[in-house]
Amino acid sequence: MAERLGLIAGWGNYPVAIARKLHERGIEVCCVGVLNHANEAALRPYCVEYKKFGMAKLGHQARFFRRCGVTRATMAGKIFKTALFEKFAWVRHMPDLAFTRHFYRQLITRTEDCNDDAMLLTAIRLFHSYGIDFVPATDFAPELLVKSGNLTPQKISKAKQSDIEFGWKLAKEMGGLDIGQSVVVKHRAVLAVEAVEGTDECIRRAGSLCPSGGFTIVKVAKPNQDMRFDVPTVGIGTLRTIKEAGGNVLAIEAGKTIILEQQEMVDYATKNGIAIVALEAEPQLQVRAA
Repeated sequence: MAERLGLIAGWGNYPVAIARKLHERGIEVCCVGVLNHANEAALRPYCVEYKKFGMAKLGHQARFFRRCGVTRATMAGKIFKTALFEKFAWVRHMPDLAFTRHFYRQLITRTEDCNDDAMLLTAIRLFHSYGIDFVPATDFAPELLVKSGNLTPQKISKAKQSDIEFGWKLAKEMGGLDIGQSVVVKHRAVLAVEAVEGTDECIRRAGSLCPSGGFTIVKVAKPNQDMRFDVPTVGIGTLRTIKEAGGNVLAIEAGKTIILEQQEMVDYATKNGIAIVALEAEPQLQVRAA
């Protein structure tokens, strides 16, 4: 009998890439599509079971996995946490009993933190109570983790190298505080820091604050990144946002950042004058300066 794996699919192409890779490996995918996030049409061909649920229906999701015979699962794709702060969010998402019980201190009494790691770890504990354990999606597609080096032919100027070094330290600090993973800088000044809005909105805000453009985006993993969730991801959409906002350098962390449609990204970046560099650590030792 083929192995079965549960997949919680959020927004973007990453869940589709994981579902495809699992299907190619002969693993049967039982997929939970998060309502208003997952691309159902693209995911269904790779799944033996597919059902969509609201983001607060975690008990229903766990029981669906149990009915499918799933004991291991993985997460892929972005969940827009801003939805939890919308008007009438509880009415719209209708949390089930399991969700309410596990998230009571975070979302009802507000006595525990609601940062990304805290929320996701609570979700993982909820699924564990149903006998379902989570594994990193990158275990099944390690080739999606970007390798170190300059991905584009553009050289990095010394001024840009300085901005990368500056932004890298700040991004790591922000990640350690679980605020966000991206920082936008120019001339060693911070234009924008990512929080709950996500990377694209952070970049757009930087563009509105710096209409002359020419800024650098640094996106890193958190210190002690839990690879089961919230792994930094970039794709062609990220580059389109950078171009529209006026940025011209993207620095990411090698080995801990998922890069989708890499060749398409490289071609687009090269055509539009955006340099992409992937670094492991100590940026000053790795960036190829002009």
